[in-house]
Amino acid sequence: MNTLQCISPIDNSIYAERPLASQNEIQTALDNAQKSQTAWKQTPLTERIAITRAAIKNFTAKESQLAEELCWMMGRPIRQAPSEIRGFAERATYMADIAEAALADIRLPEKPGIVRFIRREPLGVALVIAPWNYPYLTAVNAVVPALLAGNAVLLKHSAQTPLAAERMVEAFAEAGLPRGVFQYLHLGHGDIERLVRSPAIKHLSFTGSVKVGAAMEYAAAGRFIGVGLELGGKDPAYVRADADLQHAVETAVDGAFFNSGQSCCGIERLYVHEALYGDFVERAIALVKQYRLGRPDDPETTLGPLVRAEAADFVRGQIDEAITQGASAHIDPMDFPADKPGTPYLAPQILTEVQPGMRVMAEESFGPVVGIQKVRDDEEALALINDSEYGLTAAIFSRDLEVAEALGDRIESGTVFLNRCDYLDPALAWSGVKNSGRGCTLSSIGYEHLTRPKSFHLKIRL
Repeated sequence: MNTLQCISPIDNSIYAERPLASQNEIQTALDNAQKSQTAWKQTPLTERIAITRAAIKNFTAKESQLAEELCWMMGRPIRQAPSEIRGFAERATYMADIAEAALADIRLPEKPGIVRFIRREPLGVALVIAPWNYPYLTAVNAVVPALLAGNAVLLKHSAQTPLAAERMVEAFAEAGLPRGVFQYLHLGHGDIERLVRSPAIKHLSFTGSVKVGAAMEYAAAGRFIGVGLELGGKDPAYVRADADLQHAVETAVDGAFFNSGQSCCGIERLYVHEALYGDFVERAIALVKQYRLGRPDDPETTLGPLVRAEAADFVRGQIDEAITQGASAHIDPMDFPADKPGTPYLAPQILTEVQPGMRVMAEESFGPVVGIQKVRDDEEALALINDSEYGLTAAIFSRDLEVAEALGDRIESGTVFLNRCDYLDPALAWSGVKNSGRGCTLSSIGYEHLTRPKSFHLKIRL
C-alpha cells in the first residue's frame, strides 16, 4: 500500500489520504535538509528567533481550522481541541524567549594570554517522529528548539494525524523559513527505520510506545547519534490525608479522563489515604457520571472516542479482567448510550478493590479508566508508586510542601507534581526514567540535547 489513510474515529470515514514518500522523495528531502542546514546554522540567532515568532503567529491564526482537524483526525472534543493550539504557542514562545541565553557561549575565567569558551553547535539534521494523541504538543517540544539551535528538521507524524505535520511546516514556510530547513515526510514503517540509519540524520526524537521506541533505538545503534525517547507511562497520583479533598478529586479525575485518557502523563493509578478514601471515591464517581460521551464534533461532548475501536477493546479487556480478579466497577456503561463494543466509543470507568498485579494497574491503558487503591501511609503509597516499569510523572496532593518535596525526592519519575497533574511547564525539563524513556526536551537543558559543545582554547599572547 503506497498511501496512508486517516480513518476518523468519529464515524470511521476516511478523513485524509496521502501518498507515502518514495525512495527518491526521501533522498531528495535528506539532500535538501543537509544543504539548507549549512546556511541555516550561519543565520543569526536573532533572525531564527524572528522567523519562529512569525511562524507561531501564523499557526495560532488558524486555531479554529486546526482544532476542527484535530477533532476529526483523533477524536478530541471540539470544545477542548483549541487548548492544544494555545499550548503549542506557549511552548514555542518560551523556547524562543530563552534561546539567546540557552545557546550563548559559555565564557570561562580569563587566563593570561588565553581566551577560552564553549560554543553550542547544531547537530545537523534532526528526525522528529511524533504521535497522534497530542500531535502538536509532542512535536513542538523537539521541532522548535531544534530549529532555533540551527538544525534542519524532518518531521514524520502518525498516519492518524498527517495534517498536523503539514500545518506546522506551512506555518514556518509562510514565516519565511528557507526551503529545506523544515520538511515533513509521510512514511511507512520500513522507511522510518531506513531513515534512522541514514548517515544524514544526526539526531532522533521519538514519542510513542516502548516497543517502537526500542526498535528506533536499535535502528540507531552504532551510529553514535543522540536519541531522545518519550515512551509509555502509568502515572500515579497520591492523595495524602492532609489534601484538599475536592481539589484533589477534580484535578485527578480530569488528569485521568481528559483526552479520553490518551495521555502519556495522564493519571492511570490513584492511591488515596484511608482517611479520605471513602469520600474521595464517592465524589470521583459523582464527577465522572457527569461526563457526556459522544461525537467529538458536538460542542456538548466532554468525552470523545478513543482513536480506534481496537484501542477501546483493549481497555475493555483490561477492565473485564480486573473485575474477574475481584475489582469493583462503579460506572454503569448503560448510563453512556454511545458506548458500544467494537467501536471507539467507550464509557469511563472507576475501579476499586484493585491490586498491583492487575493489568489495569501495571500495564499502560491509554483510555478512560482509573484504578483507586486505599493506602495506610506515605510509605505504602511510595512503594506502590515506584512499583512500575514506567516513570514519567507522579502527582502528590497535600498541603505540606516540605513533606511532599521529601516524598518527591524518593519517587522514580521525571517530573513530580504537587496539587496538579497532567501538565507540562516548558521552563522545566521534560524527561522520563525507566521505560518512560531517555533524554530531555524543553527548558534550557533541552537545548543541550540538540547541540554539541565545541571548545575554543585560543592563545593570543605568544
